[in-house]
Amino acid sequence: MASKDAQLATQMWGLVVAQGVLAILAGFAMLFWPGVTAVLLVVIFGIFVLVWGVVDLIRSLLGIGKVSTWWLELAFSILTIGLGVFLLRNTAVSLAIFILLIGFTFIIRGVIDLLIAFFSKDQDVKDARSLFVITGILGLVSGIIVLSQPVASGLAFIWIVGLYTVLQGSMVIAIALRARSAFGK
Repeated sequence: MASKDAQLATQMWGLVVAQGVLAILAGFAMLFWPGVTAVLLVVIFGIFVLVWGVVDLIRSLLGIGKVSTWWLELAFSILTIGLGVFLLRNTAVSLAIFILLIGFTFIIRGVIDLLIAFFSKDQDVKDARSLFVITGILGLVSGIIVLSQPVASGLAFIWIVGLYTVLQGSMVIAIALRARSAFGK
């Protein structure tokens, strides 16, 4: 059984690292090219959210029976896949709606990360609890900032989203590295 878990962790490690790298790249694009058109921003974020949802969906399905909080990841993954598909199909969505969707996504992800950090009984989560708390707080703060000034934030909004995705991607990679090292790989 332990070798199956180690093999699963190794396979998931690559997916999770890819998710983190994509988040960092999307974040850097938003930070260094904030003048990008709204349509391109919707497409970049739509792709990011879709990949995020697919990776979380795979992780949650593989965690059934092994991870106590698999259902939280499953629920969030379904929501993010839906959001990604919506954004990619509706690239002309108004900036105000786009900002609200992002703000709510960040808050929901933050709450889920905090719930996982404090209520998961899984050893790998306990080992990375501080990283889950950091990403949870980061998601809540970023979401609240985005929602508090949805239209007036303009350029600051793009920078907040960019900074969040870079930091979230970095935390995801750190969690993946910690999980991988727990299995001795």
